[in-house]
Amino acid sequence: MRILLIEDDKVLGETIKDYVAKEEIETIWLWDERELPKIVKNFEFDVIVVDLILRFTTGEKIIYALRKSGINTPILVTTAKTSLKDKETCFLKGADDYLTKPFELKELVLRLKALSKRKHLQSIIEIGDLTVNLDAKTIHRGSKELKLSKTAWELFSLLLKKRGEVVDTETILNYIWPNKDVGEEIVRAYIKELRKILPPDSIITYPGRGYRLL
Repeated sequence: MRILLIEDDKVLGETIKDYVAKEEIETIWLWDERELPKIVKNFEFDVIVVDLILRFTTGEKIIYALRKSGINTPILVTTAKTSLKDKETCFLKGADDYLTKPFELKELVLRLKALSKRKHLQSIIEIGDLTVNLDAKTIHRGSKELKLSKTAWELFSLLLKKRGEVVDTETILNYIWPNKDVGEEIVRAYIKELRKILPPDSIITYPGRGYRLL
């Protein structure tokens, strides 16, 4: 799982990032929310965690802007604001959950895991003669299970989330190999692995741009 954490308290941000890493949750942490447009353009997230009281804008405005732009990633609010009116405002703007500070880090992890499941409306997907189980992370053709490497599955999951859309190569690189010096050739290698098991022409290549899963 990967989350986006928008939190300007550097001590709390570092604490959250270190704790959730133990649960195999990767965090991209923004303590300057002005970087948000660039980050959401280049990365995919399972959950977005946003504080309401920030330095340059408000969490409420961020939630509204994300939803207005068409981003449907689950949003968890973490804040010291405790009034029912504040909660109502956030939910009306598109938040999915609300956690008041101070909170137990274990509870944060439980909420993140629950929210991440909301992104997939279906756990069973049919692609041609294949049956994909997103929860079990398996692919079957009839009774035969087809195997994918961990990295190929991550790429496949991303293409499934964006099914029908062209996924830029840069987005793929940032999603699977963040902060690593790798190039387009590694993406092509894993696309080739996927094509070995998917029905013919399931993945369309857009030279110089990216890939689309039909």
